Amino acid sequence: MSNDVLSRLAATIKERRTARPEDSHTRRLLDGAPVKPAKKLGEEAIEVAIAALAQDKEALVGEAADLLYHLLVVLESRRVALDDVLEELERRMSATALQKRRKAASR
Repeated sequence: MSNDVLSRLAATIKERRTARPEDSHTRRLLDGAPVKPAKKLGEEAIEVAIAALAQDKEALVGEAADLLYHLLVVLESRRVALDDVLEELERRMSATALQKRRKAASR
């Protein structure tokens, strides 16, 4: 599996902005933005939580995939690039690593 699957999916979602609504579920979600994709993201988050608590691994994997897809739709609906989110995660990881190094050095 390719590591850039989220980037490729984000690009596909962006392309679907111009698809015919009758041909694309993604387009219909984007047309209802920001409310429709945000509501769907919330529903999917609840389904992930339920799967985590009461279902098997396969169900959790499927629900997690749905959640990631709908998160990418929400980001596209607000014209937020996935790269911006990934950069923020990278910044946070770097800050955490720096804090750990400082804490270790002060011992």
